[in-house]
Amino acid sequence: MLHQAPRPLEIVSIADVPAGTGLGSSGAFLVGLIHALYAYERKRTTAETLAREAVDIEMNRLKEPVGKQDQYVAAYGGLLCQEYKSDDSVSMTVLRVSETALKELRDSLMLFFVGQTRSASALLDDQRKRSEQREKDMLDGLHFVKQLGQEIRRVLEAGAVHELGLLMHQHWLRKRGRSKGMTNDRVDELYELARSRGGATGGKLVGAGGNGFLLLHTQDRKRLRAAMADAGASEMEFNFDFDGSVVMMRNA
Repeated sequence: MLHQAPRPLEIVSIADVPAGTGLGSSGAFLVGLIHALYAYERKRTTAETLAREAVDIEMNRLKEPVGKQDQYVAAYGGLLCQEYKSDDSVSMTVLRVSETALKELRDSLMLFFVGQTRSASALLDDQRKRSEQREKDMLDGLHFVKQLGQEIRRVLEAGAVHELGLLMHQHWLRKRGRSKGMTNDRVDELYELARSRGGATGGKLVGAGGNGFLLLHTQDRKRLRAAMADAGASEMEFNFDFDGSVVMMRNA
């Protein structure tokens, strides 16, 4: 009996940003790849399946020191609250944010490329080991971030978007002291410039730290844009995505 040869398969990836910039690159890529393979086999799947399989590949098979947040947000999309359970399951809750607050949130956030890329593996591995060793400072920091996340959820659902910047600044101060390499002189200079000359109320370095993108909160986009441009940090336009991973086109 003759066996049919497997269909040829070529995989090509195209991204809006360079690898190593901290924008969830590995998790988002893996979710998209798994989704494309399901489509190639003409099989339907769910966001939960995509997220769980991507997490399994990265964390269990490849032993990468990553979390689950990037895979889940890439699969589901939208503004979500993720709760991680002791049985390894993840509970997803959509934030109840009004259209008015959503528009204000989008208009108050700006994203700037620091100009460098980096591998986050070493930094994430250091944080994982310190957490497993129950290091007090590390655990206190993680508890603080959880509480801050709950406060951010309250602020957004209450429509008090103007309070977000100060909460982001609290997170910045706590996170930059969590691990060596979390930031560097260039990032610190840009952040302080954004707050002093640019009028930003707060921000965060997207990803595990060191380099990549600064996400800043502001009530004056023009002022912040000018200050960051003078410092050589290029702006990247973005928008919220509420669809998650989707198949745009496939052959019948």
